[in-house]
Amino acid sequence: MSEHENGFPDNPQWQELKLPQLLFTDTVRELHSTIDNEWNPLQRSACQTAAGRALWKHVVNDPLADLLAGEAYLKTVYEKIKKDRLNNAREISGVILAIRTLWFDSQIEAALNSFNDREAQVVLLGAGMDTRAYRLGCLKDSDVFEVDFPEVLQVKATLIQAAMESRDEQPLLKRTAKSLTRVAADIRENDWLEKLQISGFKPEKKTVWVLEGIIYYLSHTQAMQVLKIIADKRTLVHTVLLADFMNKSSTSLSNSTFIFYSDWPDHLLPSLGFSHVKLSQIGDPDAHFGLMHDPLNLFNKLRSLPRSIQTHPDDGTPCCRLYLVQASGSPNQTIP
Repeated sequence: MSEHENGFPDNPQWQELKLPQLLFTDTVRELHSTIDNEWNPLQRSACQTAAGRALWKHVVNDPLADLLAGEAYLKTVYEKIKKDRLNNAREISGVILAIRTLWFDSQIEAALNSFNDREAQVVLLGAGMDTRAYRLGCLKDSDVFEVDFPEVLQVKATLIQAAMESRDEQPLLKRTAKSLTRVAADIRENDWLEKLQISGFKPEKKTVWVLEGIIYYLSHTQAMQVLKIIADKRTLVHTVLLADFMNKSSTSLSNSTFIFYSDWPDHLLPSLGFSHVKLSQIGDPDAHFGLMHDPLNLFNKLRSLPRSIQTHPDDGTPCCRLYLVQASGSPNQTIP
């Protein structure tokens, strides 16, 4: 399988995993030891995501990803990619994460452009090891808020500070967003919006809300509460929601840690008050990024089936889908 089919480059530089020296300093080692020994699976998933970005660096520009992922997660994802390449797999490990990252990047920029003046707020709920405030130029006029558990934000801030103070392996690192505010809060609780506003969030200011890789970890009640809070803001100001949803089959697997699902988020969100909703699947024209050329890979095969089908007719396997959804609303909207 060539790189034109599975999205991964076929060249010698990918034969060996090269870890940055900063990972082996005492401070960074201690931080990642804390992650490995004290964080729960939801918190540690942030490092797994960072490892995916790091190992798909040929399409995702994130100079901090290696450091935030840590040695253990980098090696784990690397071995999965290596195995997939040796087996000539049609889907290489991490391709979904790479496409998801690129989709959110592009949609954040498009949303800010839709605001005309770009002076807006971008709220990352369950931000984890997200680094967009340091790598997206489109945020230069935007105030960014990262909401997550206090221990996650503290470790992340310390790791990034270590990178900014190091001059050994990368160019001078600087924030690209106009401002960055970290808000220690649990979006499963009822006080996260209050904590966000205390930290400087302005409800009357145009906002892009980002729920990337998080909503399916919530219970149905928790997820709906978060979505309703965001939807309510469109009565005050132009509001954009960017989120990824899993379908029921994805959360029903025996080893799944996911809870909330929606087979039809493009129906759910208008019922909450959003006037415009666009849904994409991995491999669609706006969720492709040159990484989905093989027509027989899993995602292109799924796209050819009606979304109502939960079991693949060819082999009986569950139709596990990831939906990438953009929704928007404003005070003067008309819901179709």
